[in-house]
Amino acid sequence: MKKRIGRWLIVAGVVLGVGLAGGLPFIERNGEDTALASLPVNAAVAAEAVMVPANFTQLAEKAKPGVVNIRTVKTVNGGGPVFRHFFGRNPHGRQDPFKDFFGFGPQREFKHRSLGSGFLLDKEGYIVTNNHVVENADQIKVRLSDESEFDAEIVGRDPKTDIALIKIDADPDDLSPLKLGDSDSLPVGSWVVAIGSPFGLEQTVTAGIVSAKGRIIGSGPYDDFIQTDASINPGNSGGPLLNLKGEVVGINTAIVASGQGIGFAIPVNMADDIIAQLKDTGEVSRGWLGVGIQNLTPELAEYYGIEAQEGVLVTQTYEGDPADKAGIKEGDIIVEVDGKRIASSRELSRTVAEAGVGNRIKITLLRDGSEKTVRVKLAKRPDTEPTMARGEARSDDLGLRVRDIDPEIAERLGLDENQKGVVVTGVNPDSKAAEAGIQQGDVVIEINRKPVESLDDYRDRLRRIEEGDTVQMLLRRGGGGLLAVKFKR
Repeated sequence: MKKRIGRWLIVAGVVLGVGLAGGLPFIERNGEDTALASLPVNAAVAAEAVMVPANFTQLAEKAKPGVVNIRTVKTVNGGGPVFRHFFGRNPHGRQDPFKDFFGFGPQREFKHRSLGSGFLLDKEGYIVTNNHVVENADQIKVRLSDESEFDAEIVGRDPKTDIALIKIDADPDDLSPLKLGDSDSLPVGSWVVAIGSPFGLEQTVTAGIVSAKGRIIGSGPYDDFIQTDASINPGNSGGPLLNLKGEVVGINTAIVASGQGIGFAIPVNMADDIIAQLKDTGEVSRGWLGVGIQNLTPELAEYYGIEAQEGVLVTQTYEGDPADKAGIKEGDIIVEVDGKRIASSRELSRTVAEAGVGNRIKITLLRDGSEKTVRVKLAKRPDTEPTMARGEARSDDLGLRVRDIDPEIAERLGLDENQKGVVVTGVNPDSKAAEAGIQQGDVVIEINRKPVESLDDYRDRLRRIEEGDTVQMLLRRGGGGLLAVKFKR
């Protein structure tokens, strides 16, 4: 019995060894690349199933000349009291820790040096990197893999996606640009390689897999990151994320400060149009609809009588902007743009932005349970978006104290001057309204699908609801988002 077990362990070890030795199109044997097709059938199947490349040597050697190190110098005023305590000196040349530590000393300028990465886009000397690598830089130095160094100038920046384009003046024959790939076809679980200058260690190569796609990490309105466990550290910013063909599929951008082995890259398909605009005009123009929007919650879907929780709720339209001109109203639910189903507010923002300034799009929306189609001519997205609205009478049997919105209240709460409804000034903590989640500062704008524009409207709506019947309220809260609640009277 022991001999039989031993034989099985040996066989298992042999099979496992074949699997780990195998790779994608090629494996390495005795220092030579061997085509997968030339292996015995069983070995080829095992190698293909395991999907572990033997090494990344050829890919790294081919890609390295296209990856650059970026060093910047920025002038910073002051520097903060702790910095001045350890590194500052007073005008007389003597250290003065009390003045320096407590910030009483004179403000000084100092040069802040930082490191980043980038990659060559073409033989004209254009280089792609992150906006945060070069933003506010007084001086930008680019070093190639052969250690030649060049001054670089900023061609254009896009803070919203953290992409920047810079340029060096170099002999085209000395430049080895990288090829852009297709991030949309990049499957989760596939191997990727990151090359950059983490902690200033130039031409560092790390490998891992695509852990996830479409990640939202709160960095901006167009978050759609590739997540990878290929090691990415400070200094990798702006460097390329490559597939096994050596094509750029992402721009390494962010890490989780408290995480280990979690990095994020901008998909190259999203960056492609932005890079082209920066190259042509030095800036990025995006389509603008002129609405405040939010995702549909189950409660809002029920409130508006929508069975499938799909679409995006319009919480506000800005006067004079494209949506307002096209007749889109607060409470409409956008479900399609040019025939494409819209599932989230981020998807709508990206779709509109990519549609382009001046173009007309067809929007399908739901209003009062009926489908409606409107055509909208998009404007240019403003640099600063319009401010959205946020959110005493005696306490009623719902446990709420509400009052009309007058100019003083509107100003104090930061409400839009045209905001209709009544503001909640108090909530009984033991009431059904409190259990439903209504909070002080909420603005009641509808009750049981009937608009509430004043305290008289509020009282009239409640008079029509019998004890034990359902109360549905539509509220505006915080930065302009809508909230639907439901409870029994």
